[in-house]
Amino acid sequence: MTAAILPRAVYRARQRIRPWIRSTPLVASPALSAGSGGEVHLKLEHLQATGSFKLRGAANAILALSEDQRRKGVVGVSTGNHGRGLAHAAAQAGVGCTIYMSALVPANKVEAIRALGAEVRIVGRSQDDAQVEVDRLVAEEGKVMLPPFDHPDIIAGQGTLGLEILEALPAVETVLVPLSGGGLIAGIALVLKAADPAIRVIGVSMERGAAMIACQRAGRPVSVEELPTLADALGGGIGMDNRYTFRMVRDLVDDFVTVTEAEIAAAVRHAYWSEHQVVEGSGSVGIAALLAGKVRDAGVTLALVSGGNIDTKLHKRIIDGEDVDVLAEREGEAPIRAAD
Repeated sequence: MTAAILPRAVYRARQRIRPWIRSTPLVASPALSAGSGGEVHLKLEHLQATGSFKLRGAANAILALSEDQRRKGVVGVSTGNHGRGLAHAAAQAGVGCTIYMSALVPANKVEAIRALGAEVRIVGRSQDDAQVEVDRLVAEEGKVMLPPFDHPDIIAGQGTLGLEILEALPAVETVLVPLSGGGLIAGIALVLKAADPAIRVIGVSMERGAAMIACQRAGRPVSVEELPTLADALGGGIGMDNRYTFRMVRDLVDDFVTVTEAEIAAAVRHAYWSEHQVVEGSGSVGIAALLAGKVRDAGVTLALVSGGNIDTKLHKRIIDGEDVDVLAEREGEAPIRAAD
């Protein structure tokens, strides 16, 4: 058994969250198809209600709470998108929500969470620092901690994307999924492999601080230094006590690809100028892998565009062609920071 999560949990999640989420578009990309040697499609999940896939898992986890848990409220640690999804779902359900974030999270993502009514607390400069405070709240006040990825209901909620992919593109042969803590790719791979084990699932991350890939290569969870990256939402570790996603990624994912900061920037530009989409760095890594020729001749291919919550000033600088190496190395500019 890969993990204590079965495909039927994803089907239950879809029924539970159906009124809360959008079924996002899947479109062909002639431009990417022409350069990759295959038929390429994009799943536009950045058009989800909160701007990223995270709403699916957050909504499923919130809706699965008992009445007692709802009264006590939920707490989470986030690099931005999970917090936004959790805050949105909690507000819709009338559940109190506190999000802990590192001082390194981009300001636009912090303010977006506050705007949804959640309490935001900034602690330290890493996910570990924020997690210490979350653990205290759970122990002292009985709040329910809903993590960004390593949780059965979160994974099942993200897996609903796999169902939508199969329904919209039944001929799919290769799926490129942004990879961070592994909740997204674990849920999607669980569904795809159950439907057809021949479907290739490839995790794509940034070269700077790709924690899950480092852990898979080590054969166990390890600590990975967090580095400045345009793909800030892919930052952070997988947790030394990881219960689900490490094993699921190990057993269900076929391959891994990393992309450079320049390749991520090129993908953000391509998404805007060729696909007419505003995409954040983490959401563009599948496009980056295709543009860089790191995935070729993969048959009917789908790249998941997972998020679009990018600072508007940063986006303009990227699409205007500013040197990404200069961007990544500057200090004191909120959009370019290591995520917690």
